[in-house]
Amino acid sequence: MLKQFITLLITFFCLSSVFSQERNYALIPKPQSIQSGVGVFKLDNQTTLVAKDEATRKTFNLFNEMLSNRYHLRLPVVSEPSGKYILIENSQTEAEAYQLNVTENSIKIKGDNSGMFYGLQTILQLIEQHNGGLQIPAVTISDKPEFGYRGVMIDVARHFFSLDEMKKIVDLMAYFKFNRLHWHLTDDQGWRLEIKKYPKLTQISAWRDSSIIGQYGDFKPFIYDGIKHGGYYTQEEARNLVEYAADRKITVIPEIELPGHSTAVLAAYPEFGCKDTTYQVPGFWGVHPNIFCPKEETFKFLEDVFTEVMDIFPSQYIHVGGDEVPKEHWEQSAFAQKLIKKNKLKDEHGLQSYFITRIEKFLNQHNRRLVGWDEILEGGLAPNATVMSWRGEEGGIAAAKMNHDVIMTPNSHLYIDHYQAKDISTEPLAIGGFLPLERVYSYHPRPESLNAQEQKHILGVQANLWTEYIGTNNKLEYMLFPRALALAEIAWTAKEKQNFDDFSTNRLPIRLQELEKLKVFFRIPEAKISFGTNSATGRKTAEIIPFIANSTIYYTFDNHKADQTGNIYSGPIDLPKTGKKEKPVNLNYIIVTPTGRVGNMFSVPYSE
Repeated sequence: MLKQFITLLITFFCLSSVFSQERNYALIPKPQSIQSGVGVFKLDNQTTLVAKDEATRKTFNLFNEMLSNRYHLRLPVVSEPSGKYILIENSQTEAEAYQLNVTENSIKIKGDNSGMFYGLQTILQLIEQHNGGLQIPAVTISDKPEFGYRGVMIDVARHFFSLDEMKKIVDLMAYFKFNRLHWHLTDDQGWRLEIKKYPKLTQISAWRDSSIIGQYGDFKPFIYDGIKHGGYYTQEEARNLVEYAADRKITVIPEIELPGHSTAVLAAYPEFGCKDTTYQVPGFWGVHPNIFCPKEETFKFLEDVFTEVMDIFPSQYIHVGGDEVPKEHWEQSAFAQKLIKKNKLKDEHGLQSYFITRIEKFLNQHNRRLVGWDEILEGGLAPNATVMSWRGEEGGIAAAKMNHDVIMTPNSHLYIDHYQAKDISTEPLAIGGFLPLERVYSYHPRPESLNAQEQKHILGVQANLWTEYIGTNNKLEYMLFPRALALAEIAWTAKEKQNFDDFSTNRLPIRLQELEKLKVFFRIPEAKISFGTNSATGRKTAEIIPFIANSTIYYTFDNHKADQTGNIYSGPIDLPKTGKKEKPVNLNYIIVTPTGRVGNMFSVPYSE
């Protein structure tokens, strides 16, 4: 009898071990530590949320809002646990870290204010629908972020996006544990923030008469759409977004471009330029020669602007751009040349450093820190500046070696305005480049050329979405997702725990199916294709693994179009024997999502 009991016990533990290994927790970003438990916590209207203070109650109210949006369920908030309950406790752990324990009877989360919020986001991702009800698998998670800065930049200067559209992006960012929204508010083609002292910024600078159609080089001369474009956020609206984001543990960092990318400002206030001319808000992209003149009147204007900006945005960082500054107007300006000589500056690059340093001193006086693109290194870096390294990693490496803080955002891996397929004819218009999902995921923000002390200056990582060619909300989401999910993982999860195959085939499919239910217009990514050989027939086989759960695949293998008239994929397929053909043979396929969205046709060559 004892022997049988021991055998049963061993079998139970073996099965438990197999269950633990096989269970797929479709969490993005992947937690640092996760251990399976036994059973499930059933989530229903008998579940209570235990809040012992006002901050916890506020966090639960937000959780209830998210539950309601997804599952039409709201849970009562109480002060003492009873029955089945979810309890969050504020503990002095590492910043943004949390401990989560799910059993059949309770869910307990410990962490600081942000950690508690992130624990609840993990709970939301763990929810499973089963037999008409909701359940959460028993599990223990210990988690913390790899980087303190996890950001996305949205450019609203080239194309304006409404406050509701921005809030939707904030909700999605919070869900995947981002904590910085870099809001690019000004550029040559538009100014997007109300400044009460300078009303012409929203009367004139916020609008352009039309925009070019097609890619920058498609038509010479340019062809314009003839449609007036613009818009701006009132200070009340901007504060609303700042508060909305802060509730979701996201800090909004405003960017006010200087000294370049300033044509829109000069269209309203030409006296701040170096040329005696009339400026217009342009409807075409690229780097424009118009820049601020380093006059005292200009600095007074900028200080007035930043005073109002700082009143709206409590962010420690204020972004000043500093990128792509042509120097021709300064070279031709008697005033600028006199200033260079007076201050014994080396050249116009030195003048740019002088300009940035003047602004930094003003921001530092108000307990704010300046952050700029890596061009602010040219001519000498302002004393306390933080650098966003976008032209590769070189600027970030140089800044870190100078003991300056750095945010890595290289265009090689994190410019998500780039194309998502090599064959650009299959993709909507983009600025150029090729940035597939796997390349985003492959990025590691700490350069090996830095020593351990220098690597401490790498604060984190950010993806940038420039919107010259993004004029609709659907396209904004198409360019962001799913690449933003890859970024979420490299920003949060330790490098040694990252694995693209696990991310893309085990966890991404569930999250993309969920995003579709949330009406997010993500790009339908290519499937994973694995070729093999059928031992019985000797034919080459192909396995097609889509990255969206419960999607349908239609395919052809005769070089002709794959659409919904093609073969329905139900498992590994035997491919025809091709022999030696001059013309390559392609496996063509499309992916249709659970709600019927049809992706691009993808082609994969094969041969015997």
